[in-house]
Amino acid sequence: MSHPAELHADHGHGHDDHGSHGDAQVHFSVRGYLIGFLLSVVLTAIPFWLVMAKVIPSSTGAAVAVLLIALVQILVHMVFFLHLDAKSQGGWNMLALIFTLVLVVIMLAGSLWVMHHLNTNMMPMSSHEMRNMP
Repeated sequence: MSHPAELHADHGHGHDDHGSHGDAQVHFSVRGYLIGFLLSVVLTAIPFWLVMAKVIPSSTGAAVAVLLIALVQILVHMVFFLHLDAKSQGGWNMLALIFTLVLVVIMLAGSLWVMHHLNTNMMPMSSHEMRNMP
């Protein structure tokens, strides 16, 4: 009976092959994760400060600012933690991301459209309108 290490050596592959698929590279570094973490903390603290300190007096303006910062934070997470870029996996990751974003936009826009029209068309009448009904 052969030793288990000898059996493993007979596979015909070296340990440096594990996880490599052609031109795949290691994309992470401690420095990159730290930069991503610090950016995430800052991009979380800024909207909190904007809202709590009422820096932007208009609630609509504050909501738009928070949403824009949220979009930037999504990009930070995609680049620093998910390591997505136009070159990874031959562009398939970016294609999947674009498809996902299109579906999310369609779902959000459709949901807002339906809620707006339900609100407009299904609101109860005021007491004045109810008294004037035949």
